[in-house]
Order: sequence, then C-alpha cells, then structure tokens
Amino acid sequence: MAEHSTRRRLLAAAGSGVAALAAGCSGLEWYGGDSAGTEPEPTTATGETGNETTTGNPVVGDAAQAGDLALSSSAFDGGQPIPRQYGRDESDVNPPLSISGVPDGAETLALVVDDPDAVEPAGEVWLHWLVWNVPATRTEIPEDWTPERATEGVNDFGERGYGGPAPPDGEHTYRFKLYALDASLEVPADASKRDVGDAMRDHVLASTQLVGTYAP
Repeated sequence: MAEHSTRRRLLAAAGSGVAALAAGCSGLEWYGGDSAGTEPEPTTATGETGNETTTGNPVVGDAAQAGDLALSSSAFDGGQPIPRQYGRDESDVNPPLSISGVPDGAETLALVVDDPDAVEPAGEVWLHWLVWNVPATRTEIPEDWTPERATEGVNDFGERGYGGPAPPDGEHTYRFKLYALDASLEVPADASKRDVGDAMRDHVLASTQLVGTYAP
C-alpha cells in the first residue's frame, strides 16, 4: 500500500500543479484554498457550484435510489465513519465495495465519489474518485483497486484514480454513487465529472449510493 500511495503522489506532482499543492499541504489547502479562503463560485438550483453544475446532469447531487441496484462495503456501514486507512493522509486507497441488483440490459457501471460538504471550505463539491465503463458483470471492487477494464478519471487533487477523504474543517459526508448504464461511454480519459454525466444522459437504468463520514 505504501508503494501505491507514493506512486499516486509522485504522479500528481509531475502531472499537475494542483496535485503538487495537495501533496504538500494540509487543512484547507487540500481543497485548493488557504486559511483566508477563496471566493466560492455562484451556486445554482441544483445545489452544486460553478464548474460542477449542469441542469439534468445525472451525477450532480445525490444518486437517488432507482431500481434494485445496491452498493455496500465490508469496511463501513452506510452513514457510518469510513476507516482511517482510506483517508488521504493515511494509506489513501479505496475501500472495498460490493455491487448487487444490476438490472438486465446493463452494459457498464459508473462510480462517482464526492464530498458535498466541501462547498463551504472549497467553493465546490470535491471529486474524490471517478470511474466509468466498469463491466456490468462486476460484483466486487477490491480495496486498492487498479481497474483493467474500466477508465479512472482525474480527481480534484489532480490525480488519476482514488483520492481519500481529507476534510479541513470537521466531519464531512462522502457519497459513493453508482449508476448502471445501458451503454459504454465514449468520453476521453481526461473527462470531467460533468462530461461523464452528460454522456450518461438517457442511459441510466438504475442508481444508488453509499454514504460514509470522515473527520480530521
């Protein structure tokens, strides 16, 4: 796990100034600001902010329960604390996840992990993990997963893959949002959460979410 976490941080430092900042800072600076804060982007009717907002985008906001799709974790129960080892300052690897209830006709799954409580300190909902084109036959996502048949996007730390919780101002809630789709998504590897959501329009067969909490 140490090698995995180190690889992520080195990749981020080489590839993005934002990630370099995240790798060397703590507190509010994890979220792209400082102790004085930054001016938040204007909110909209969706409740999300600026660059994350598109009306009708399926990944904006909560993933409403639709169908029998279910997401759980052997590491924590819904609404309960996420274990420390999955945090940004610890092992920084994803928790194990179990998937069930994928509907007939589903071709792929998409997973979005974000922090809506980051709006106040960061001015935006913070993206921690974005994965799409996961085969619909997958029922388990192991801890410290490296997808071979799916695409991981770039998170808001500027890294490709999972970036663990790092709340700067108290306990935050983290949403693990799962969507079953009737198609594969034709989006580039550097697609944003909004881009992926736009591509998902009219393709969502079912959705669900698992919520966990994490405190500094």
